[in-house]
Amino acid sequence: MEFGSPEFWVALGQIMMINIVLSGDNAVVIALASRNLPPAMQKKAIFWGSAAAIILRIILTVFAVALLDMHFIKLAGSVLLLWIGVKLLVPEEEHGDLEGASNLMGAVKTILIADFVMSLDNVIAVAAAAKGSMSLLIIGLGVSIPLIIFGSAVLLKVMDRFPIIITIGGALLGYVAGDMAVHDGAVSGWIHANAPWLATVAPLAGAAFVVALGKFLASKKPAEAAH
Repeated sequence: MEFGSPEFWVALGQIMMINIVLSGDNAVVIALASRNLPPAMQKKAIFWGSAAAIILRIILTVFAVALLDMHFIKLAGSVLLLWIGVKLLVPEEEHGDLEGASNLMGAVKTILIADFVMSLDNVIAVAAAAKGSMSLLIIGLGVSIPLIIFGSAVLLKVMDRFPIIITIGGALLGYVAGDMAVHDGAVSGWIHANAPWLATVAPLAGAAFVVALGKFLASKKPAEAAH
């Protein structure tokens, strides 16, 4: 994938969108972990905790990109990505039970551990969208993660006001999952020779599957809560 090509910009947009829709919870965790600190210390905790989380996220994603070169890994990753997309569309419980730290190092440690635990979905999705391009990966993470951290409050409000953004994000994850599956080394040769149409149909089917199942499960949540 050449730098500056149309494919490059499309993939960069996908990485930024994935980071935005999947990192909302991480932004909430950052705020909760530092809520017991004095205002001046909160800013330091958010800065250093976020910086450490960004470095960790880049390292994990680089390893994920390398692993995706192995046969059958993309097929397994596409299934996981479909599940992540569906989960994104289903309302989850709040993180209000997260214990706030009482000192700067404690807050940074809490942010780093929480981000590590919550970043699996983000890492796999971004690695898939990067399609092996390290320059694209670093640029995408470098641009979008600071945007999420420093604009987290605004982004969360926008997503609450316009839920269609979450739906688009879920569809994007399904699309990336379908595209990743057909490019797995174990099946790509056969698909290219016998069913090249799958390269177009699989991503669209993945997007439709995620939105349909996610909306169905989301519609059942209020009924379960009532019981």
